[in-house]
Amino acid sequence: MPLDGRTQTLNRVFKDKDALDVMDHALTQLGQTSLVSSFGAESVVLLHMAAKIDPSVHVVFIDTELLFPETLAYQQQVAKVLGLTNVETIRASRAAVFERDNENLLHLHDPDACCALRKTEPLQKALKGVDAWVTGRKRVQGGDRAALQHFEVDRPLGELPRVKVNPLAYWDRDDIADYLRNNTLPRHPLVAQGYPSIGCTPCTTRVNDGEDPRAGRWRDTGKTECGIHFENGRIQRPAEAS
Repeated sequence: MPLDGRTQTLNRVFKDKDALDVMDHALTQLGQTSLVSSFGAESVVLLHMAAKIDPSVHVVFIDTELLFPETLAYQQQVAKVLGLTNVETIRASRAAVFERDNENLLHLHDPDACCALRKTEPLQKALKGVDAWVTGRKRVQGGDRAALQHFEVDRPLGELPRVKVNPLAYWDRDDIADYLRNNTLPRHPLVAQGYPSIGCTPCTTRVNDGEDPRAGRWRDTGKTECGIHFENGRIQRPAEAS
């Protein structure tokens, strides 16, 4: 069955299924599957689900080399607590960084180019040849994600199409909070300091009461996404509220 038809069938079958059922199918039935995680504010939910099914799941962690020290420490903590045994940390090549951002200032005048160098390109290399990958995207994040389904077809430029899986597509913030509390999962230390969405140090600020949780990402730039999500080879950028 063509991939589009296959994902449509999966979305019908799993529409009312639990997120753990979606995760189980992704890790056991879709071939070579990777879970991409930022080890950010809510990442531990998806990682915990995956660890319950297969602690040896291939987890891809993108170290942009501009992350908060707290994120790097949290990544180590979560992997140890959950017993994850196959976490791959990826980075941009030394040659690429030297050529395009040797002073680490690219984010100041071209944040899209910085994300492409430090996030998008390393991730596409890491996912080369996989059959499916798992993300933590949710409908509640708004924009193009408002109609998100559990299974999508991902069509990266120059690569064969693959399945993108969103186990938490239908979850809201109460679902996340309940799961964290019920499973006594460790929280990212910056959440308590006013960072409900955490990216790179120079492009993440605290969020004030009443602001959207992602308001601190690329504040005052008009940028809302790092660009790792593609559709027909084009970066998907949700609306400002996403």
